Amino acid sequence: MFEALTEKLGRTFKSLRGEGKLSEAHITEALSQIRLALLEGDVHFQVVQQLTDNIRRRALGQEVLLALSPDQQVLKIVRDELVQLLGVAHTPLQFAKKPPSIIFLTGLQGSGKTTTTGKLGKWLAKTGHRPMAVSTDVRRPAAREQLRQIARAVGLPVVEKESSDPLELLKAAKREAELSAYDVVLVDTQGRLHIDAELMGELEAMKKAYPPVETLFVADAMTGQDAVKSAGTFHERLSLTGVILTKMDGDARGGAALSIRWVTGQPIKFIGTGEKYDALEPFHPDRIASRILGLGDVLSLIEKAEETVDRAKAEELEEKLRRAEFTLEDFRDQLRQLKKMGPLDQVLDMIPGVAPEVRGQAVDDRKLKRLEAIIDSMTPKERRRPDVLDGRRRRRVARGSGTTVQEINQLLRQFAEMRRLMKAMKGGEKEAMRKLAARFGGKMKLPL
Repeated sequence: MFEALTEKLGRTFKSLRGEGKLSEAHITEALSQIRLALLEGDVHFQVVQQLTDNIRRRALGQEVLLALSPDQQVLKIVRDELVQLLGVAHTPLQFAKKPPSIIFLTGLQGSGKTTTTGKLGKWLAKTGHRPMAVSTDVRRPAAREQLRQIARAVGLPVVEKESSDPLELLKAAKREAELSAYDVVLVDTQGRLHIDAELMGELEAMKKAYPPVETLFVADAMTGQDAVKSAGTFHERLSLTGVILTKMDGDARGGAALSIRWVTGQPIKFIGTGEKYDALEPFHPDRIASRILGLGDVLSLIEKAEETVDRAKAEELEEKLRRAEFTLEDFRDQLRQLKKMGPLDQVLDMIPGVAPEVRGQAVDDRKLKRLEAIIDSMTPKERRRPDVLDGRRRRRVARGSGTTVQEINQLLRQFAEMRRLMKAMKGGEKEAMRKLAARFGGKMKLPL
C-alpha cells in the first residue's frame, strides 16, 4: 500500500537532513519534489495544489518548531496536512434508531461490491450485529449467485426471493429482517461498466422507496482517477455518505485514497487489504497518513495482534523466555500466530523505523510455511533439544519436509542466535536490541 508514494516522499525528507535551518529555498525545493511525488502517485492535480499551498503557508508561518530539524519540520507539516485531507478522524458506520439499518453498496461493475458486501457482513457480525444481504442486480445472471457463494463462505444470510424487480427484492429483504430480527440489511446494488441514466434512475428510486442510513461507494483503488470521477458523479446523484476503497493491497499508487475524500467531501470508512474475507479495515486518516510517510502504524498492528494472538499462549511464552526455555515448538507457534496477522509485507508496513528498501520488498509468505514444515518433520525430542540433530537426522527432516539440509542448517543457526539474544536480554535489554538491529544489517532503526 502506497509503496511508490512513500518511497518518493522519503527521498524528499532525506534531502533535507543535515541542514541547520529550514529556509524558503529548502521549502521550495521540497514542495517541488512533493508535488511531483503526489502527481506520480495519481493524486488529483487540484488536491496536489491545495496540499502544497497549505504546506508552504504553514512552513513559512510561525508554526515551525526550533526544536525540530528541517526534515522533521517538513515531515510534521506534511503529515498534519495529509490527516486533514483524509478526514482527521475515523468516521464509523451509522445505524438506524429503529432496526433494520439499510446500507447500500454502490459503484461500477468490477469494483468489488459483492466481495465487499461479504467482507462487511463478516465485520459487522464480529462487532455484535446481525446482518443479512440482498442482491438487487437483476441484469447480470451471475450476480446473485456470486453473492450466495460469498455469503455462504462468511455465514451471511441472503434473501433468496426470485424477482426481476429491484424494489421487490429490497422490500422482501426489509420484511425478512424485521421478522427474523436482523439489524442490518446490506444491499449489493447493480453496477455497470459505465455510468448511465438508467442505472442512476434505478438507484434513486430504490433510495426514495427505502431510504438507507448509509450509501457507500465502493471504488477499486487500482483504477486511479477513473474511480475519483465516478465517485464524484455518484455523489451528485445519490448523496453518498461514505467510501470503501478495495484492492489497497495491490499495485495501487495511492492517489485515489487522497483524492476521493476531497472530491466527494465524504469520509473513507473502510479499505480492503486483501482477498480474504477478513481483509477489511476501518479507515483511520492519521494511521494511513503515517503509513504513507513511512512512519508505520503501531495502533493497527496492536489491534491485529489482539485479534489473532492467543493471550494464554503469549503469557506462557513470556514465562519461558524468563526461564530461557524457548524451544522450536514455541518458535513454530509464533510463526502460526504471525501468519494469522496477514501477509508479512502488510505487517512490515505497520512497523515504525523499517527501512524503505525492507518495507517495499515483496515478502514471500511461503517461507514461513517451509519453516513450519521443517519443524513439523522433527520429533518432539528434536524440537525441544535441537542439539541432538546430527547429520543423519537432518537428512531425514529434509526428506520429510521437502526442503534441503542447507535450509535446516540455516533455521537452526537463526534459532540458536535468537535464543542467545533472548538470554542476553535478561541481562541488558538495550544492548540485546542493538545486537538484533545489527543482525538485520543495521537497516531497522530502533527508538533507543
